[in-house]
Amino acid sequence: MPRLIEPAPDDNVIDLDALVDWCESAAFDPGCEEGLAAAAPMLRALGRNRDFLADFAIAELKTRCAGQRQANPYSAQVMLLRPPRGKYVLRAAFWPAERDHVVRMSGPAPFLYHVPHDHGFDFLTIGYLGPGYGSDYYAYDGDVAGAAGEVVALRFVERSHLSQGRMLLYRANRDIHAQVPPDSLSVSLNILASAPDQGWRRQYRFDTVRSTIAECMTVASAQLLLELAVGCGSGNAIDLAQDFVARHPADAMRRTAWDAIGTGLTGVARLAHWESGARSSSPLIRFASEAALQSVHNG
Repeated sequence: MPRLIEPAPDDNVIDLDALVDWCESAAFDPGCEEGLAAAAPMLRALGRNRDFLADFAIAELKTRCAGQRQANPYSAQVMLLRPPRGKYVLRAAFWPAERDHVVRMSGPAPFLYHVPHDHGFDFLTIGYLGPGYGSDYYAYDGDVAGAAGEVVALRFVERSHLSQGRMLLYRANRDIHAQVPPDSLSVSLNILASAPDQGWRRQYRFDTVRSTIAECMTVASAQLLLELAVGCGSGNAIDLAQDFVARHPADAMRRTAWDAIGTGLTGVARLAHWESGARSSSPLIRFASEAALQSVHNG
């Protein structure tokens, strides 16, 4: 369950610039849970400002959302409140109701409604407008290889809503939620921690019935490039993939390289490749190797 942060006994109200100035100061270190939690009074003070978000949205519309087009890597559900600053991201997220036109036209998938998932980063969130999305909350210890089908010890905690003024701190690869649409359009404000290795941090979708990881939801662009290069039959790419299998610091890339090499093999060579994976220091490769060998034995 995300950490509930109760309001302090004050009624401070700040504007967006004041929050950004504080986040840019030495007082803010989102590299750990307590450092991110230290931003709670400032985010809550911005949440009490009932005009800033509408004013911000109007200003964006007057420029045809030029700022969002240039710096926003998210979907239309998210409005960046400032371009990413390296150590954090500041944004507003919109949560339509099930009966709202956008959900009826697109379905719930773009909003990850009814999809149990965790996050690859810590973030602080507060309900800003509306009744807030609901969540079925689960917890796990995050000590997983991260492979599809891997059994995970999930623990159901509760269902609750991110109502206006409620603040939660989500912990990376520990807190899982399956969101349900709010009763009416809702908005949350988020401060996301952004680590130097953020591009390699994993986010997972879970099967809560089977208590397994259903899939990894994040793929680094470097993984796709390696698969493309190896798939084109480049000898240099095979050499690079073999080096990545042995030495790349990100386990996800080691698994990608191992898979890419195996795709080009057949017969005895492929079986030997799978058997070699069982001796790998990579948890992801070992998991994939065991699954592949098990399928051979069963088949």
